[in-house]
Amino acid sequence: MTTTAPGRDKPWIFRTYAGHSTAVESNKLYRSNLAKGQTGLSIAFDLPTQTGYDSDHPLSRGEVGKVGVPVSHLGDMNNLFEGIPIAQMNTSMTINATAPWLLSLYIAAADAQGAPRTMLQGTTQNDIIKEYLSRGTYVFPPGPSLRLTKDVILFTTKEVPKWNPMNVCSYHLQEAGATPVQELSYALATAVAILDMVKSSGEVSDADFGEVVGRISFFLNAGMRFVTELAKVRAFTELWDELTHDRYGVKEEKFRRFRYGVQVNSLGLTEQQPENNVYRILIETLAVVLSKKARARAVQLPAWNEALGLPRPFDQQWSLRLQQILAYETDLLEYGDLFDGSVELTKKVDELKREALAELATIDAMGGAVAAVESGYLKSKLVESNTRRLEAIEAGDQTVIGVNRFTETEPSPLTTGDGAILVVPHRVEAEQIERLTAWREQRDGAAVANALAALRAAAQEGRNIMEPSIVAAKAGVTTGEWGQTLREVFGEFRAPTGVGRSARQSGGSLDPVRAEVERVSKKLGRRIKFLVGKPGLDGHSNGAEQIAVRARDAGMEVVYEGIRLTPAEIVNAALEEGVHVVGLSILSGSHVPLVRDVLERMKALGIADVPVIVGGIIPSEDEKLLLSEGVAAVYTPKDYELNAIMADIVRVVENSAVPA
Repeated sequence: MTTTAPGRDKPWIFRTYAGHSTAVESNKLYRSNLAKGQTGLSIAFDLPTQTGYDSDHPLSRGEVGKVGVPVSHLGDMNNLFEGIPIAQMNTSMTINATAPWLLSLYIAAADAQGAPRTMLQGTTQNDIIKEYLSRGTYVFPPGPSLRLTKDVILFTTKEVPKWNPMNVCSYHLQEAGATPVQELSYALATAVAILDMVKSSGEVSDADFGEVVGRISFFLNAGMRFVTELAKVRAFTELWDELTHDRYGVKEEKFRRFRYGVQVNSLGLTEQQPENNVYRILIETLAVVLSKKARARAVQLPAWNEALGLPRPFDQQWSLRLQQILAYETDLLEYGDLFDGSVELTKKVDELKREALAELATIDAMGGAVAAVESGYLKSKLVESNTRRLEAIEAGDQTVIGVNRFTETEPSPLTTGDGAILVVPHRVEAEQIERLTAWREQRDGAAVANALAALRAAAQEGRNIMEPSIVAAKAGVTTGEWGQTLREVFGEFRAPTGVGRSARQSGGSLDPVRAEVERVSKKLGRRIKFLVGKPGLDGHSNGAEQIAVRARDAGMEVVYEGIRLTPAEIVNAALEEGVHVVGLSILSGSHVPLVRDVLERMKALGIADVPVIVGGIIPSEDEKLLLSEGVAAVYTPKDYELNAIMADIVRVVENSAVPA
């Protein structure tokens, strides 16, 4: 173990965000990373786990083990931590709608290891509000979801006092296009909504409320505007101190400290010249470690090739080494805050605070963060911000090296050959389902039924969900059974898409495309109709939203119903709406099975002549496969010029459609 020299601050926690395929394979990866000097775990769960489905649910098809590890029951959680002492680990779990369940499985696994609950350290993200806005792994309506968040906070404060029960997460807001002011205001509005709910519940005394506030942490993003990002984290630090003091009367300074972890920006990683991403990641990291008073408590970095596909162990090691070099080879940790007294930085911090407080007041006037989610205000503002960002890149007003400037390049030797990215084997899903079936067969059915009945009763009666969930975990209840029980009590929810119906008329760059839309629409006898679909459980809707917005602005009629649709629902909508083209957006790696399913269903319903286009993080070999199987066009992150995509869609429609 590396020790800290006298006079040096302790380094932040080094993490990599990891998990894929199976619990056993992920365990091997965790132990390997810990051996390389990683000091904490950050678990990525697959989409069925995040949304409360078992691996054999129809919506799970193609998604098992792709963006994270499948954890369907306590056996999976035990395998995930085989040989890893939970009591000595600081574990971050990126989990939201099903956070109570995954924390229950974690506690059950810790109990099995003999680890006292008072020793457990780590974080459940447990920020459901941003899921409605950016990441899309919500399940229940806002009211019940916030109640579950509250249950985790109250339970851990009493039973697992070193645990951070909520990680207010502005990371995904920036990934959805948020400005620094939106990150500040939306994240703080989320924290206010949660703390207000806990306080109004009457379940915590005024004397103990400071401890609740002190366990709330944050998870931030840092982009390429280095000075602005550095000012943002200092503004967060000051605003949180002021807000917790003035609004909640927290007197102890230690409970008012702004504690945050960070993963730096993945949105800005480029498929073109991907080796440049190494420099981007370093610069973004500096923004969250240079200022001692606003230094991250934990850092996890994306890999340089995440715009191409799933990173390999070597790629994660490269990101880990960057952190270690910063912490151990430089003298960064030997000094106080380098930016105290900086006139320029102070001016920027004050500007961000002033604008964030104004936006917070606007949200507060609406009734708070939940009301602003339900009205669609927050989502529409994020879609607008992301639209402006993309338009600036297209116009060249925002430079991205290798994308819209200095595009001449040598072939990268880092991206060639077999094994350039990690590919999850197709057999993983079938094998996980076999293990799940075996798990169900060997457990005590009566104990499972009793545990689910107790869980349902707690949900219906408003009692804290955590203890019944831990009992259910130990009885062998599965993720899908836990999720279905609460769905039956709370119902499900579909968040606003943020995509309005009225077209914008700003600027003239779309005029040539609009003219083509009008020409082809007249040829067809009606306006081009474009269905944008999000099949499967992938909730990252930014790309789909921007395609829908631009197609609408170009004059097409757009059908977009949001995330988490089955292939059957998408194909039925295509038939009923009489669309001319179907666009599928898939970023979870499940593009091959889901696209095949859509194509087969279209053929069965007699609409195989309607062209299908696909967008997402799609390796070149998969792109060739999809085109060979009948897909009309494939778009990946390198295709950033949306107007060019729109013109291409018009061409595809004209070449395939028969005039009315």
